[in-house]
Amino acid sequence: MATTNGHQPAEQAPAEDARGSRETARKVNRVVIRFAGDSGDGMQLTGDRFTSEAAAFGNDLATLPNYPAEIRAPAGTLPGVSSFQLHFADYDILTPGDRPDVLVAMNPAALKANIGDLPRGGTLVVNTDEFTKRNLKKVGYEVSPLDSGELEPYAVHGVAMAELTKGALAETGLSRKEAERAKNMFALGLLSWMYHRPTERTEAFLREKFAGKPAIAEANVLAFRAGWNYGETTESFAVTYEVAPATLPRGTYRQITGNQALAYGLVAAGQRSELPVFLGSYPITPASDVLHELAKHKNFGVTTFQAEDEIAGVGAALGASFGGSLGVTTTSGPGLALKSETIGLAVSLELPLVVCDIQRGGPSTGLPTKTEQADLLQALYGRNGESPVPVVAPSSPADCFEVALEAVRIALTYRTPVLLLSDGATANGSEPWLIPDVAELPDLRTSFATEPNAPDGSGEFWPYLRDPETLAREWAVPGTPGAEHRVGGLEKVDGKGSISYDPDNHDTMVRLRQRKVDGVTVPDVAVDDPGGQARVLVLGWGSSYGPIGAACRRVRGRGMAVAQAHLRYLNPMPANLGEVLRHYDRVVVPEMNMGQLAMLLRARYLVDAVSHTRVAGLPFQAEELENVLTDMVQGVDKQ
Repeated sequence: MATTNGHQPAEQAPAEDARGSRETARKVNRVVIRFAGDSGDGMQLTGDRFTSEAAAFGNDLATLPNYPAEIRAPAGTLPGVSSFQLHFADYDILTPGDRPDVLVAMNPAALKANIGDLPRGGTLVVNTDEFTKRNLKKVGYEVSPLDSGELEPYAVHGVAMAELTKGALAETGLSRKEAERAKNMFALGLLSWMYHRPTERTEAFLREKFAGKPAIAEANVLAFRAGWNYGETTESFAVTYEVAPATLPRGTYRQITGNQALAYGLVAAGQRSELPVFLGSYPITPASDVLHELAKHKNFGVTTFQAEDEIAGVGAALGASFGGSLGVTTTSGPGLALKSETIGLAVSLELPLVVCDIQRGGPSTGLPTKTEQADLLQALYGRNGESPVPVVAPSSPADCFEVALEAVRIALTYRTPVLLLSDGATANGSEPWLIPDVAELPDLRTSFATEPNAPDGSGEFWPYLRDPETLAREWAVPGTPGAEHRVGGLEKVDGKGSISYDPDNHDTMVRLRQRKVDGVTVPDVAVDDPGGQARVLVLGWGSSYGPIGAACRRVRGRGMAVAQAHLRYLNPMPANLGEVLRHYDRVVVPEMNMGQLAMLLRARYLVDAVSHTRVAGLPFQAEELENVLTDMVQGVDKQ
């Protein structure tokens, strides 16, 4: 549904300023912009730069980068389309938006791949220079959509971006081909003018980014200015829009992606535990950025090791934990499968290890650049034997920081590997992050065994003596005088740690490891149920938090009651979860898989959890979940 100003109503947003349609500058609450073009058109840089300006201006925001699944898809084809969606507002928002209010299409492929998401009345900015017969034919257009009339439902602005950019750079000495590469900055300048974004920081950013190539830096600045000036002087754009800063809790904010937040959380955990951080990793989409970010922070005692494969990466990380470091490994679903034997070894050794799985579409190579939540059962049960591990999941990009600290707390306190389940949407998306006070971060310091501890007075060191409260075993740095010991994958005698094939001892050890994980302290699940009258609960985990929250706002805005809860802790689950689930007549569980959490809830708590699934490689839309919840609430109310 389009409003009079061409921008969609949002997640139960405050009412928009309904001034006359002929205002030169119109105030709106929120905007969703999508930049789309070839993977070589710089759409991610363009979107990220616009996002930085929105963040600096003080808007609340959420983003959804969408990368081609093929590394080198042919230019101008549908598989090669790259896009970046940004939702920014003057109030708190939860998602990158269901549909764009403004679509910037740099070629016919970008238009065809994205036009279906643009609502009637939406604004379409098209780079007309790319609408050649050859490019049209690549994506199946017999007639240019600019001439066929099929774009009549939209407010279309055709702009010859390539030619205008080359004209603006004519005096720079760059070739026409080199000059044309800056057309994404022309688009950025035009959109910056349309939404009253400042220009100084972007120009400074471009000069810094291309500091080693001053001519390229100046060309990008000139192209950016040309786009701004085009908007200022052309009569095509009669209206501009203003989105005021959002009212957020006081503090210092920065724009952050989920992978950045995860990396910063691991750095902070190293500082708060006073342990060196060792990352053993093999590059894999969409987890590689954690490796890239951590590699920048050697000054905080972080060592990064790019291994030859996934198995070597996790093996090195576990070896680092054995040596007294905070061992971490990062991967995605295919890599988690390869790491499973070593994670099982960590369960047997009872050493701290943080395994970060940034989930993507599967199976096998699947959809490398798309998002999914389908690794939950693999995280819980994807190892041989009884190999229990705690599992945690962040709900948003900024939440990755806190969840990283929590994963380290559990790993160190209970001497266990911990699986952290992020996903592509969380990892690559961004939002404002309130930078915490370091003094308020949890104290993660732990102690090492430094002398013999055998209770029989033999003067030996028993590595499997346990803390009576946490059941965590002793942790001794190899080479510590008096604390020499061996480790390995064969079953151990509880206490002494020597190899044992005794059936009763094996049964004891299996149950001890399970009790240890079951005993991990996690807070109760909180329920958002305004008025306490809801009969329907929607329960999610991971990145479904935003779309679920947005859908609940919409449903409540229509006068219906619905409750929301979200799980950060997936193993062990909160102690009050069963009571919460039984309190409601219906429990709806949206997941980007085929219903894995819903299956676990049915088995463990004997509740008739209603599964709503999506495995399209894209996050849920708030509108989709709104419809699901509306039907569910109305159905329950009729009973």
